[in-house]
Amino acid sequence: MEYNTQRKKMELPEYGRSVQNMVDHALTIEDRAERQRCANTIVNIMGGMFPHLRDVPDFKHKLWDHLAIMSDFKLDIDYPVEIVKKEDLVMQPERVKYSNGGIRYRHYGRFLEELVMKAVEVENEDERKVLIRLLAIQMKKSLNNWNKEGIEDQKIVDDLREYSNGAINLTVEDLQLNEPQQRFYNNQRRQNFQRKQQNFQRRKQQH
Repeated sequence: MEYNTQRKKMELPEYGRSVQNMVDHALTIEDRAERQRCANTIVNIMGGMFPHLRDVPDFKHKLWDHLAIMSDFKLDIDYPVEIVKKEDLVMQPERVKYSNGGIRYRHYGRFLEELVMKAVEVENEDERKVLIRLLAIQMKKSLNNWNKEGIEDQKIVDDLREYSNGAINLTVEDLQLNEPQQRFYNNQRRQNFQRKQQNFQRRKQQH
């Protein structure tokens, strides 16, 4: 008994061993006209195996391509269409291009570095302060994951200054990293209210 694992590998197994045997037989036919008729018959049989695809554009073209593939491109006949080239089937995919820019600190990642630069561009002072503090909190989490022994908040301050090329020049007290988030926002609202009151008094004095 002959097992399929012992037989010749089929390039397109969806057509089955019988069609592959027909293609192999066509390769042995010496008379060109008879070989051409045999090829036409094989393509008709292949098409009959998938009648639901008859209305698919270029379906007949695909059948002739498949015949060429199954014969390892050795079947010498007059193909009615321009068949696919063998080298096109083994083309290597294009190499994916990666950014050549280095990451200053891998534990932060490139995305956080870009966010710091975006925070610098925020015009509203209060929004910028909140955003910078959120970034600082994320930086501290990333550092703690990388170094379980604990991180000094001054390290976050220094890294923010470096990432922003000196544009973010804050202190540990400014960031208030150890304060609960709600208390921080309450402080922010209080400071905003005081700033508005001062501006109001200043405009009142000017008039």
